[in-house]
Amino acid sequence: MDQVQLQNHLRSGQRVYGTLIISTSPRWPVEVRKLGIDFVFIDTEHMSIDRDMLSWMCRTYSALGLAPIVRIPSPDPYEASKAMDAGAAGIVAPYIETVEQVQALRGAVKLRPIKGEKLARIVQGHEEPEEPLAAYLEQYNAGNILIVNIESEPALEALDDILQVPQLDGVLIGPHDLSCSLNVPEQYDHPVFKEAVSKIIRKARAAHVAAGIHYFWGVEQEIAWGQEGLNLFVHASDMTAFIAQMERDLNEIKLKLGDSSQNMDNNIHI
Repeated sequence: MDQVQLQNHLRSGQRVYGTLIISTSPRWPVEVRKLGIDFVFIDTEHMSIDRDMLSWMCRTYSALGLAPIVRIPSPDPYEASKAMDAGAAGIVAPYIETVEQVQALRGAVKLRPIKGEKLARIVQGHEEPEEPLAAYLEQYNAGNILIVNIESEPALEALDDILQVPQLDGVLIGPHDLSCSLNVPEQYDHPVFKEAVSKIIRKARAAHVAAGIHYFWGVEQEIAWGQEGLNLFVHASDMTAFIAQMERDLNEIKLKLGDSSQNMDNNIHI
């Protein structure tokens, strides 16, 4: 699906499905397309993908009808602008905790190419774009998607205000960082963690903002959260899928041939 379709689905509460793509192989996009997913998640916060490669990936996935959503390295509007220039359909900003951060990112994603003092006045509500600029900005930024990571206790405390920022399309839960911030590190079955996730889903959907999570640890929990209203699914990654399948196959071969089987360490921290 293209970015306009993806944005419409996010805003209307329809479920959309994607996965984290790490491989930069030129063969990979065509194979990924066969999955029937709606978008790809490209992470430049934790993965070493340079600006040139990022642009190739974004343009290729877009051409294949898969909207590329890029997580930028930091909640910096200049990083957001670079990702959008590279061809991203939208951005995910990591570790957001304040309304001011979201407003600055809104300027970089939704009000391009305005910058400087004029942009600050618009974002702060002191000025409204006049015609023909208003129409130009709407057309120029049509379909641009703004998603922010909610992954800390301060973000939870500021959630109501964050969800009121105009043009915010979605919030994406970062389970590893959130669990650590809540003092239940990697305890994804802990009631404190589950209640926080449910709270984010409930509040986001009530504000007509998409609620999502990037999750690796079993589909049953994702299904349960989907039944609560979660509608943005970033399921696992190409790397973890490879490890899981390869581990199963190799262990089965070793077992049936009488060789010792050693589990591979596939702990994931996102």
